[in-house]
Amino acid sequence: MTTGGGAAQGEGDVIRPDPPTRVRHGIVVVPEHRWAESGPRWAAAQDLGFDHAWTYDHLVWGGLPDSPVFAFAPTLALASTITSTIGLGVFVASPNFRHPYVLARDAITLDDASGGRFLLGIGAGGDLDSGILGEDRALRERVDRFHEFAGLLDRLLREDHVDHDGAFYVTRDARTLPEPVRDRVPLVVAGNGPRSISLAARLGDAWATYGGKGDTVDGWFDHVATLVGRFDDECAQHARGPLGRYLLLDASPRYALESVDLYAEMAGRAAELGFTDVVTHWPRPDGPYAGDVAVLEAVASAVLTA
Repeated sequence: MTTGGGAAQGEGDVIRPDPPTRVRHGIVVVPEHRWAESGPRWAAAQDLGFDHAWTYDHLVWGGLPDSPVFAFAPTLALASTITSTIGLGVFVASPNFRHPYVLARDAITLDDASGGRFLLGIGAGGDLDSGILGEDRALRERVDRFHEFAGLLDRLLREDHVDHDGAFYVTRDARTLPEPVRDRVPLVVAGNGPRSISLAARLGDAWATYGGKGDTVDGWFDHVATLVGRFDDECAQHARGPLGRYLLLDASPRYALESVDLYAEMAGRAAELGFTDVVTHWPRPDGPYAGDVAVLEAVASAVLTA
């Protein structure tokens, strides 16, 4: 799976991906169902033409606090056995209950199991999971920890015999064999705040954002455009790029799969802002992401294959 494309530009220039001939499409399968029910969705995501499929990494997801939650790594390992071409990712793993060394082991194993299709999304994480484990960290400290987490994880995915003695993590002669089945397990760094966007531009293979502010779809895209400008500036400052750019459409005030027209409009607007990839959620019968699978199938037919 690629995370970006195009030629680098001159020093100090904004380095954006070339306009994609086709925006790549992803879908999140919320990890709330037993494999007998969720497995067919992963297979269907590939059959419908999605480029990548994702699941969460939570102890408890705030959107469904009373729902079951299944672990991401076994889920993706199982998904790798019933798919062959689609990218498989976690959206996103965080320092809340993961050590970079353990996560690197999971990543290398999943990349091997999937034949180089694993996508490693990482983010600072919210306070619900950490609170369950008795932690109470201010936002600034969580971001500090995330920066150290990401830097050490990056080394562990590229090097062997890794020594690190930081404020939050320690490794002593950490062996990382076997090496990944490709040169690099892609790091998709999620960020909306200035420091995390800078980290994505400096360290990531791709940037992911949910946008954040906006009471309307137009207002939300206006804010997304502001974040894109900030990311452009950071990429130019660090002379990085072009990098992949992922936009979680369903963080807007409307669920992208309400209709074929809405999904097509949102995906098109994302492409105009330079996003290489968009991500939506498998429809649920109620609550978050309530929708109709028939709309998903119509989007696959009308948009994904266009």
